[in-house]
Amino acid sequence: METQTETLEFQAEARQLLQLMVHSIYSNKDIFLRELISNSSDALDKLRIEAFRDKDLDVDTSDLHIELEIDKDARTLTVRDNGIGMSRAEVVDLIGTIAKSGTAELLRKMKEAKESSQQELIGQFGVGFYSSFMVADKVTLVTRKAGETEATRWESTGEGTYTVETVEEAPQGTSVTLHLKAEDTEDHLYDYTQDWKVREIVQRYSDFITWPVKTRKDDTWETINSMKALWARSKDEASQEEFNEFYKHISRDWTDPLETIQMQAEGTFEYQALLFLPSRAPMDLFSRDRKRGVQLYVKRVFIMDDCEALMPEYLRFVKGVVDAQDLTLNVSREILQQDRQIQLMRRRLVKKVLATVKAMDEEKYGTFWKEFGAAVKEGLVQDFENKDAILDVASFASTNDPEKLTTLREYVERLKDGQEHIYYLTGTSRTAIENSPHMEAFRAKGYEVLILTDPIDEMWVESVTEFDGKQLQSIAKGQVDLETDEEKKAGEEQQKDFADLMTWMTEQLGENVKEVRLSSRLTDSPACIVGDAHDMTPTLEKMYRAMGQELPPVKRILELNPTHPLVTGLRKAHEERKDDSALGETAELLYGMALLAEGGELKDPPRFTR
Repeated sequence: METQTETLEFQAEARQLLQLMVHSIYSNKDIFLRELISNSSDALDKLRIEAFRDKDLDVDTSDLHIELEIDKDARTLTVRDNGIGMSRAEVVDLIGTIAKSGTAELLRKMKEAKESSQQELIGQFGVGFYSSFMVADKVTLVTRKAGETEATRWESTGEGTYTVETVEEAPQGTSVTLHLKAEDTEDHLYDYTQDWKVREIVQRYSDFITWPVKTRKDDTWETINSMKALWARSKDEASQEEFNEFYKHISRDWTDPLETIQMQAEGTFEYQALLFLPSRAPMDLFSRDRKRGVQLYVKRVFIMDDCEALMPEYLRFVKGVVDAQDLTLNVSREILQQDRQIQLMRRRLVKKVLATVKAMDEEKYGTFWKEFGAAVKEGLVQDFENKDAILDVASFASTNDPEKLTTLREYVERLKDGQEHIYYLTGTSRTAIENSPHMEAFRAKGYEVLILTDPIDEMWVESVTEFDGKQLQSIAKGQVDLETDEEKKAGEEQQKDFADLMTWMTEQLGENVKEVRLSSRLTDSPACIVGDAHDMTPTLEKMYRAMGQELPPVKRILELNPTHPLVTGLRKAHEERKDDSALGETAELLYGMALLAEGGELKDPPRFTR
């Protein structure tokens, strides 16, 4: 067979990350071994699943394991597994490039971050194999994919290039040989040719791996991890440190979880669950090709990663393991979507996660909501069954406090006498909302308004109509009733005085508005634009159009402030010279100003400017 050897360059982003690893800024270099063992564990899981699926695959799954081999003379440490292995193309794709979304964003943040927080960003990205270069000045990988005859040898010193070579003889699976750097304890770089050090790392970080991790003792191989599934242990049998390490293993995060959730169901349908709420959002939280984080096991046998049937989309950041006792080992994703037991598990898991969030202390909750609140609010649109539970854990910015968020329950407790509604306004930013003309009367009368600036807010307020018996009402839609009886009487007189002007303006602006009427929500601005109670907001319209949905144009309502000099002056001028063409331009000016004030777009900006 002809040997094919190529020297290739790392993708630019991969090269930059690699350099960060070579000149490691991460103080705990021991974790390189956890990362490599995790990769091997994944490869063994994948092989067993593939063997279930493909009965023609010629593989032996009777003795799947991970070996750690030390050569003191050559100063090498080899991590070897007999798992699924990789093809040549997969080696180049998975190791030479980084295809994950968010890479450029990660590197931008790294450049901006102080040195102390760069390690956290690396952890957030999850760089697995690259961590080898913290402890090795050369890495050699040999791999053969299950079912294939050719193997691949990959090698690099981490300096920008790597070689890939097709080799004839290699066992199935993957071996990674680290040519270790010299010991430097001041830089937390230890001698990883010491058997006790390797055992210590495995027992601290990888004891729960469900496959045997072996090292040589004299001339025989000895298993050095307990292999006891952590989710099967009681809280008394496992420490929080062990839970934290397990979380890091399954999530590829380098930081501790915010919260650990254990569940055990017995009876007609038995399962165990160990779930984690991360302490910060992954970079792909809002990416289209993201994966959900819950793994499915059946009777301790790994079945699949990112099991979508177990956790709804809005809780996609939840990591963990669910081990069911009563499913078949060859269960497919399609079957899971329809399985009644899986649906029951999902319901219980969701309720448990939401109950855990509700029970958090103020500091933990603040962290959780800052990182994941926008995702959780998607559940108000997707998960009607848990709508009330989601509303109960949600919090929002409001005019009550410039910095502190409020829950809806806290808002209701602060209602003014006679206040029947929970008022809100959606928009692009807090500043834009606070400066909106719609806020004027509410500010003047001291009514609290929720400030909703996440894109999802535009959608959930359409489907959530009330909380605790109080209607949610947009202050930019429908009629608002903030007036006293005296103000209402005065308003009736104003209606008569302005009737002619409003009829004329409705005709003048008929292309753009369905009605011109007097406003009770303005104190300073001359005019504002509002929608009917059930109209779609302009922002939501834009969102749907951006997704390619064609919508009929929605005409809205122009409200006038009857006490503003511009409006009273226009009324007087209209009474005196109805046929003056300049008055029509003034009406257009009023409408354009109101449109711009709410962040809208003019149809003809040059005409408005002239």
